[in-house]
Amino acid sequence: MTNSTAPTAVWPCLAFADARAMAGYLVDTFGFELRGLYPREDDPTVIEHGELRWPLGGGLMFASLGKANTPFCRTEPGTDNIYLVCADPDALYARATAAGAQIVRELRDEDYGSRGFSVRDPEGNLWSFGTYAGQ
Repeated sequence: MTNSTAPTAVWPCLAFADARAMAGYLVDTFGFELRGLYPREDDPTVIEHGELRWPLGGGLMFASLGKANTPFCRTEPGTDNIYLVCADPDALYARATAAGAQIVRELRDEDYGSRGFSVRDPEGNLWSFGTYAGQ
């Protein structure tokens, strides 16, 4: 069951070298829902703000790396590590591998009761998916 309309109180914020391509990758490979993509008016290759929602609730905001001279746009690409709860890690793993995702931790069961896997995205960030939803 999905609930992508649940209110989100925590918003991880990422900066991507190619924000438009990364949005497409996350939608196609894992099933994120694109809710907003706002390019710079005079340069549509620069994404000022983007928003993706995770089908089980929550979301993330993103922008193009270096879009402004602020601390928020000067992060190093490929240094983020995001964990997302998923209901069916086996199906998501099959979807991710079919899309060519770079698996860095194979699908497995953990001692603490979770089942999941991890991938590296095209910009080097780590994404882990599993059934562990916290205590």
